[in-house]
Amino acid sequence: TATFMILGNVCTRSCGFCGVKTGRPETVEWDEPEKVARSIKLMDIKHAVITSVDRDDLKDMGSIIWAETVKAIRRMNPNTTLETLIPDFQGVERNIDRIVEVAPEVVSHNMETVRRLTREVRIQAKYDRSLGVLDYLKKQGINRTKSGIMLGLGENLEEIKNTIEDLKEVNCNQITIGQYLRPSLNHLPVKKYWTPEEFKYIEKFSKQLG
Repeated sequence: TATFMILGNVCTRSCGFCGVKTGRPETVEWDEPEKVARSIKLMDIKHAVITSVDRDDLKDMGSIIWAETVKAIRRMNPNTTLETLIPDFQGVERNIDRIVEVAPEVVSHNMETVRRLTREVRIQAKYDRSLGVLDYLKKQGINRTKSGIMLGLGENLEEIKNTIEDLKEVNCNQITIGQYLRPSLNHLPVKKYWTPEEFKYIEKFSKQLG
């Protein structure tokens, strides 16, 4: 497995947890899909995870490059399975449709945190918009959807459970839950380190929910 980040390394959003640079991104490299596909072939990758910065500066939010990257990988690496960790594309269905049309094996979009903390943690994102993206993907026929949240930003157990229930409500198949670690002193502080026992409890709760 290898992870590739496309559409540059400068993000148009400034989430309080993220170590990626924020600012005005470079222009789009239209040959990037071919480059990524070639790298996967050279390294003989069996499973590739593709992610990207947010590109709110682009009319299509970067969704065209996203789709072209999946197509190029498939063309050059027909046996490689793909997980795409996508941004919310501002919830615009036409942009999300481009991902649906190329049908990666797994489409992932992270909630990152609980409802109450979303505005503080993911400044330009919206909790319900992210849920809506996962719901839309599923309704358009994506078989495996996935999401992730971080713990340690000030959420409580009840809020974590509510988020897991919300994800179940939109038929999300998989969730990853990890401990938040602060990338630098300029980022949000860690409010709590959740114990392995607490993680076990959350795992059990999630599995009982299905």
